[in-house]
Amino acid sequence: MSTPGTPAPPAARPGLVPVLVYLAMLVAIISSLGAPLIPAIAAANDVSVTSAQWALTVTLVVGAVATPVIGRLGDGRHRRTVVLVVLAVVGVGSVLAALPLGLGWLVAGRGLQGLGLGITPLAIATARTALAGERSRSTVAALSVTVAAGVGLGYPLTGAIAEFGGVHAAFWFGAGASALAIVAAALVYPRSPEVPPRRLDVAGALLLGTGLASGLLALGEAETWGWTSPAVIGLAVVAVVTLVGWAGWQLRAPAPLVDLRLARSRTAATAHGAALLVGLANYLLLSSVPRLAQTPESTGYGFGTSIVVAGLVLLPFSAASFLASRLARTLERAVGKRWVLPAGAVLLGVGEVLFAFVRTDLWQVFAAMAVAGLGVGTVFAALPGLIVSAVPAGETGSAMSLNQVLRYIGFAVGSALSATVLEAATDRGAEWPDTSGYAAIGLIGLGACVVLALLTAALPAGARPAPAPAPAAAPAR
Repeated sequence: MSTPGTPAPPAARPGLVPVLVYLAMLVAIISSLGAPLIPAIAAANDVSVTSAQWALTVTLVVGAVATPVIGRLGDGRHRRTVVLVVLAVVGVGSVLAALPLGLGWLVAGRGLQGLGLGITPLAIATARTALAGERSRSTVAALSVTVAAGVGLGYPLTGAIAEFGGVHAAFWFGAGASALAIVAAALVYPRSPEVPPRRLDVAGALLLGTGLASGLLALGEAETWGWTSPAVIGLAVVAVVTLVGWAGWQLRAPAPLVDLRLARSRTAATAHGAALLVGLANYLLLSSVPRLAQTPESTGYGFGTSIVVAGLVLLPFSAASFLASRLARTLERAVGKRWVLPAGAVLLGVGEVLFAFVRTDLWQVFAAMAVAGLGVGTVFAALPGLIVSAVPAGETGSAMSLNQVLRYIGFAVGSALSATVLEAATDRGAEWPDTSGYAAIGLIGLGACVVLALLTAALPAGARPAPAPAPAAAPAR
């Protein structure tokens, strides 16, 4: 029953829930198209694996910037239109990536696909406004689980398609799935409630995009261009200056793209720092494990698997993440809410250590990914509760948006950093990196987990919601 003065949610069409779940599944699969295919993309386009890594990194960078922008555009009466337009752009990006036009066009297509990462928050918002009661709550929970399950399904599925039809066939699959999503959304997606439009922070989006792109390009190409080359130093300076300017603008803007004022309290800042760190440690593994699995046995450490098996290696990670999200409450009752995040960090750290030093057999890599998945799932399951306890009730949505952006930034940094580390471990003229490169990746991930454990263990036992941030002063006319 709606409150007086508040319009009742429109009657949802019967197929809305399956369509919302399908959209979340599509986003997860699209975002996972790059990881198992990186060695095959490098071979098909006759480029280095480091260059091919941009097929994964660019999607995450665009997703980090696009998620708050799409969320703001779809927050008003035009949500249905925004969803359809974004799906159309994802479809165009899938076609560009599928056509044999070279690595540049493939990376551009993957960048357009990155816009799709902003669909899931809109699907969750739609479930909240178009559905009622328990049906709304259960659909939101299903959408959250679908994101993890979709990645687990996407890796082996796209790997199988690429194995039998070639790299471009996997992207044609993405194009077909996107076309089906457009048709389904056009048929059942409801109109959005009539709410006042919100201003889009264009300057904030440009500053964030420029800063992330510059920093990740410098990190990804530093080993190739030279760490002291003018290009790398220049890009690093641009990244630092732009991101500092973006942070200052977000604190002053009347309608910021990402409200950084919600990270001022110690608890909220810890939650957002945890999202960045676990995202970094997470994608250090996800982007390097498929490459390790496909490395020839002649190197002395590789397993020479097919793309399908390389995708299956990541399946225990997704399954364990899903399981951990269900077991987090049990762990909370056993050790207390305060120790859930440090416990998740320790589990992820153990997975990083196993990957660094215990991988003489393929089953050991499966086991390492399962342990890491338990850690990631535990942390991600605990973060929403920590954020809710740290911000005013009316600011929960904005705080979760900031947390999601930092998570994607961690993903992108982890992807680019793994490529740089493996490039540094590759001798001049050699085709494959030395095994020490993978050990270094595990140790870097372990370092991030140690910082995460110390950061979260230092939280006070009880946290009170932070006061609502004062609205920024209106600009003088």
